[in-house]
Parts: sequence; structure tokens; C-alpha cells
Amino acid sequence: MDVPLWVWIATIGAMAAILLIDLAIVDHPWSKKSGPREFGMKQAAWWAAFYVGIAILFGFGLWYFGGATVAGEYFAGFITEKSLSVDNLFVFYLIIGGFAVPRRYQHEVLLVGIVIALVMRGFFIAIGAQAINAWSEVFYVFGAFLIYTAVKIVHDHLSNDEDADYTDSFAVRMVKKVWPVADDYHGSHMTVRLNGRRHVTPMLMVIVAIGVTDLVFAVDSIPAIFGLTKDPYIVFTANAFALLGLRQLYFLLAGLMDRLSYISWGLAAIMVFIGVKMILHALHENGFAVPEISTGTSLVVIIGVMTVTIVASLLWSGGGGRTGEKELEAERGVASE
Repeated sequence: MDVPLWVWIATIGAMAAILLIDLAIVDHPWSKKSGPREFGMKQAAWWAAFYVGIAILFGFGLWYFGGATVAGEYFAGFITEKSLSVDNLFVFYLIIGGFAVPRRYQHEVLLVGIVIALVMRGFFIAIGAQAINAWSEVFYVFGAFLIYTAVKIVHDHLSNDEDADYTDSFAVRMVKKVWPVADDYHGSHMTVRLNGRRHVTPMLMVIVAIGVTDLVFAVDSIPAIFGLTKDPYIVFTANAFALLGLRQLYFLLAGLMDRLSYISWGLAAIMVFIGVKMILHALHENGFAVPEISTGTSLVVIIGVMTVTIVASLLWSGGGGRTGEKELEAERGVASE
């Protein structure tokens, strides 16, 4: 799909405007009196529905202007990236619990995380698009990487390695070596002067940890969506709409985090499916008589897999889930502040 530059600019500008409106309504940045507020379930549900709604409307707009194939690629990409963003939420949940972020500041941390994720994914989309245009065999690499990622997800799930200490990453340790870290939060400030010396606050440490996580997830998610469409505009918008509303979804699903225990299996299955699809496409492009998987089939498989895994998690999960007792207790503790 040939997208003019002004459409790109208008799309990015509209998304930035939506984030600013979200920030203005939810966070009241102009009001020093009210300060940050806790995010309620009802408010989160309305905003989550709003973001899903505009993503669906955008897809119908693509259908009108670009046709059913373009819209199908967008919806398949959006659902895949939204599913992967739920996996982001599990890690964000562990990070926020590990740093004991007060509940009234959690939506600010998540907003920064979303902005970082958008920048990271935009960067990798640009690289991926150039690589695909220059070398079609890159689909072999992307496909193999996705299958490897799926195997790693299952291995981590079976070996119970999913509750890794994300609060002690290499980047976090480097920050601690360069600057002293304050023991307590000082509002939403990232630095504070204590005893005549500049300290970084736990708020900055949380953002560093989430930034590293966003980088890792960008490496995983971008090859996945390029397996569904090669159009950079669709790749970007599907990613962006999947990330918009992520912080509202976090508060909406917070109480279900420990019950979505089968989500890893669903994501692994989708990764394998898309990986095989990419390898078949690469073989077809190189002259081999192999079948290709259509966009419609991809959409049905992705929706079906995620529906089955979510329903199975809610019906048969024993409650152990992916979130350990330590993180749950930390969340309950900060929620009561």
C-alpha cells in the first residue's frame, strides 16, 4: 500500500494527540492540588474499550480505502501485537511489584513505558522494512527466530523461569554504579537532591527496567508482524494501536494476572505458526512449489488460539499463574497506600 508522507504525519500526530488527551483527562498535569490519582477499574474499562474501538474503526477505514486484504493484514497484526502486549503486562506487573511503585504513580510509569515502546518499535520497523526490501531471504531468519522464541517461551514456562528478577537487569546495575539511589519515592520525580548530593529515585530505576524490557519485546514482536504483512504503515499502526491503551488494560487485568497461566502456550503457538508462514513465504519467493498461508487463515488461527488459551486460563487455572506470591503481596501492599 502506497502511503503518502502526509498520511504518515497525520497518523503519528493523531496518535500523539490521543495520548496527550489521555494524559490531560486522566492525570490532570495542570492541577498541583489534586496530584496523581489512583486508576479505578471502571475508568480503566472505559478507556480500554475506547482504545480498542478506535483501533477497530481505523481497521474499517483501511478496509474502505485499501481493500479487504489490507484490512485483514492490519487486524491480524493488531490482534497478534495486542496478544504480545499482554505478555508485556506480565513483566510490567513484576517490575512494578518488585520496585513497590505506589499505585497512584503506576499509570505514569506505564505511560512512559508505552512511549518508550513506541519509539523502540518504530526504530525496529524501519530496520526490518529496509532488510526485507534489500534481502528477501531475511524471512528465513525471522521465521527461525520466531520458532526459537516460541521454544524459549515454553521452556521458561516449564522450568518456572518466568518470574525472573527484572529489577536487577544490567542497565539497572549500571545506573546504580554511576549514581546513588534514594531509598524512597519522591513523588514522580526521577532525581532528588539529598544531603547536598544528587540522587536518582526508584521512579527512574523503574523506567530504566521497563525500557530494557521494551527493547527485548520489540525484538520479538516486530519479526512476528512482518510475517503477516510487509507494509511498514500497517506494521506501525498495528503496533501503535496495540500499545495505546496498554496502561488501562494493565489496571483492568491486574486482578487476573495470576489466572492467565496458559497465555504463554497461546503466544508460543502463534509464534510457531507465523514462523512457519514466513519460512514458507521465503521458499515460495525463491522458486519452491510450496503452499502459502493466506491472511484470512492467519486471522482465524490467531483469534482461535488466543480465544482458546484465554478461556482455558480462566476456566482451569489453579490460581498459581505466572505471578508469584511475592509480587502479588507487593501489589496488594502498594494498592493500600
